[in-house]
Amino acid sequence: MNTNPHTDIQIEINRNTNDLTMEGNKYSVLLPTYNERDNLPIIVTMLAKTFDENKIDYEIIIIDDNSPDGTLEVAKRLQQIYGEKRIILRPRAGKLGLGTAYIHGIKNATGNFVIIMDADMSHHPKNIPDFIRKQREKDYDIVTGSRYIDGGGVYGWDLRRKLISRGANFVADVLLNPGVSDLTGSFRLYKTPVLQRIIDATISKGYVFQMEMMVRAKQFGFRVGEVPITFVDRVFGESKLGSGEIVAYAKGLYTLFTTV
Repeated sequence: MNTNPHTDIQIEINRNTNDLTMEGNKYSVLLPTYNERDNLPIIVTMLAKTFDENKIDYEIIIIDDNSPDGTLEVAKRLQQIYGEKRIILRPRAGKLGLGTAYIHGIKNATGNFVIIMDADMSHHPKNIPDFIRKQREKDYDIVTGSRYIDGGGVYGWDLRRKLISRGANFVADVLLNPGVSDLTGSFRLYKTPVLQRIIDATISKGYVFQMEMMVRAKQFGFRVGEVPITFVDRVFGESKLGSGEIVAYAKGLYTLFTTV
């Protein structure tokens, strides 16, 4: 029979960390979409399965930018299947950028935590319980998924794209010293007020938005934890990363370096 009170306390801590059903917590997933007709039903199904199996309260906010492939019609069907409490539709008139999609989405979030991720299945919902456990370890303000720590990785990219991503993160780390290993990642968990404050201060658009949010997080003194993730290149559709985004990234990096 164990009579060590410290052991009993540690067991209780571990039990609470692994139990994801803490009463009162709700997680709002922001899913910006543009031409994700094929991917959206799969990612929503995977998200619902993950949340339901772990007894996690959630909502999925789909922010579609008037996709010409009929993504919004698919989203409406998913809302019929899962219900308006779980699937929130907040479409916009046109393709207005990733940063403004988050701004639009958080206005409709009712959770005390917000999860941002891609809708193209590059991010696997199975990692979400790990994000939640990590957040509870030290009451982190932000938990970010990293491809570049032990246990993380990238699959489906050619050498050129891997070099671009690694190079972008290396240069940003040297210039900005953000304190995270994957500055350009877009799979993260935030406390809702923390995300709101960072968004209010962020001026970048597009893919640079993710980078600036981590720089602002350090500027404001928010605590950030990291979880290893495996990034898988999209199965359906085309990548939205082009030469224009690369140029915008370089300009955004220079702006942050000279102003923050």
